Amino acid sequence: MKISLHILALFTFFYGGSLFAQVKIIDSTTSTKVSVKSGYFEKKPEFPEAIIYTRDQKGQVYIIHEGVEMWCDQAFVYFKDNFVKAYGNVRITQGDTMSMRSKYGEYNGNTSFAFAAGDVTLTEPSTTLKTDTLYFDRIKQQAYYRTGGSVQDTASTLTSRIGRYYAETKKYQFLSNVKIVNPQYTVYAPQLDFYSESGVAYLYGESKIVSETSTVYCERGYYNTRNNTGHFVKKARVDYNNRILYGDSIYFDRNRGFASATNNIKVLDTLNNSVIRGHYAEVFRNQDSVFITKRALAITLQENDSVYIHADTLRITGKPENRIIRGFYQARMFKKGLEGEQPTSGKCDSIFVDEKLGITKLLRKPILWSGENQMTGDTIHLINNKITSKLDTLKVFNNAFLVQKDSLGYNQVSGERLIGRFKDNQLDTVDIIKNTQVIYYSRNDKNELVGINNTVSSSIQMYFENQKIIGIRFLKKVPGKVYPPSEFPENTRLLPGFIWRGDERLTQKEDIFKGKMAPVLPEIKGIPLPKNEGNFFEEKEEKDILLPEASKLKAADLQNRETDPQFQTEPVDSLNIEQPPVPEKKE
Repeated sequence: MKISLHILALFTFFYGGSLFAQVKIIDSTTSTKVSVKSGYFEKKPEFPEAIIYTRDQKGQVYIIHEGVEMWCDQAFVYFKDNFVKAYGNVRITQGDTMSMRSKYGEYNGNTSFAFAAGDVTLTEPSTTLKTDTLYFDRIKQQAYYRTGGSVQDTASTLTSRIGRYYAETKKYQFLSNVKIVNPQYTVYAPQLDFYSESGVAYLYGESKIVSETSTVYCERGYYNTRNNTGHFVKKARVDYNNRILYGDSIYFDRNRGFASATNNIKVLDTLNNSVIRGHYAEVFRNQDSVFITKRALAITLQENDSVYIHADTLRITGKPENRIIRGFYQARMFKKGLEGEQPTSGKCDSIFVDEKLGITKLLRKPILWSGENQMTGDTIHLINNKITSKLDTLKVFNNAFLVQKDSLGYNQVSGERLIGRFKDNQLDTVDIIKNTQVIYYSRNDKNELVGINNTVSSSIQMYFENQKIIGIRFLKKVPGKVYPPSEFPENTRLLPGFIWRGDERLTQKEDIFKGKMAPVLPEIKGIPLPKNEGNFFEEKEEKDILLPEASKLKAADLQNRETDPQFQTEPVDSLNIEQPPVPEKKE
């Protein structure tokens, strides 16, 4: 017994794009016939329009057509309506590429539309789709479910309430409560496109990838479920325990514990009350390391005050309790101080901060300003009180030089080493040790100039109030002299090594980038929304839907439901770039 190709087409949607490309809609009178190889044939009065095939002792009903093989326990064929229904252990295969199993199936040859129900399983080389009911449009080459389904990949299980399968591109499109469960992580998304051949998933909407070691958030993303790498844009962030990475574009490698970010980056350290900013960053979770460049800036909150550290490149290493900051090339620091306090700032070639020890080292040609005081030397150390985090001690090693501008000149002290002590973040006393020299404009209580002190001593102690020198004490003083201003030669009013750099002083946090050009940021190539491929069901009135009387479906089942969410699309993508490439098909 033979039936038309349209009857067999019920099952053709379960096979690859090559078959779909060969199948065409043709008139049933000229269609290629299929061959029924086994099955018990009968007619029953209660089904006058149907010819019934039932399994016999040799096995199931077996039908073949142009390489397609199908088996079922019973088949009802309605030749007048060009319609077939299959019952019991329905199985359809084509070669070894794809197979489908279900309890029930039906196909309308007039509309090239199929329906399967009851433990539906669609298997291809890389994935297995399971659902309760499945619709298939042979013309569109698309399958659709809306009562919940799952896809088992080689490494993960994807579930959603609504799903759509595109046979030509081997793409699944999931909507509503989408979830990927993998032994290492779980993905949540309102919409997800999954390519079965490559294992690549595109995330749309407020999506998360959650694991024991990290959480990724984005509203547009790409994730390869097989090699565990991803690219995320649009409000992208990665949470590594107490460290959170933000950026316009984030690359993520789970296996390496690595993430890199580009443009408008922020790394938030919740334990240290600190934030790192820049425009390119790399984070290594296993090493507790952050590398950041392009206007790199580290901000640490201390006692209601923020300390700003900038360099061309910053590297932050160590766990929160042992964090170390290293800044390389054109480094700068700025500490505003509490209300009423004058800022402390500095510049150097490289900077080193050990937060556990509370020490900041300015290395290579360093200069430090504390209020109106300019200090230079070969190396400068700032030490914080470990309990209060306030400035405690200042140390300048080798070629120490302190300068404070006076209305008539410069107060200057030089020596081999300088040790300063702070009170409420401001200099209180300064000791300059070994081979010291001083030029000091001495004034009385009325701020009237008394004379200019030019003295050499083994060490000098200076006293400050409101960052101004108010007194000097000499230890082992070598005879010096206080000159009247008119008698002190102009050419001797500057000590050897004197350089005034007051115009470089950082007086506000915005000066941290003063004189530096803003970096040229690369264009972010993000992930656009999928193109609008329309609804699965054609927009028709119920009366216009062709449905055989014998079908278990109703016309309302073949309409789009208002309660079902729509696939996300936008007329113009916010990133305005090319569509994502479709993974190449395997040979």
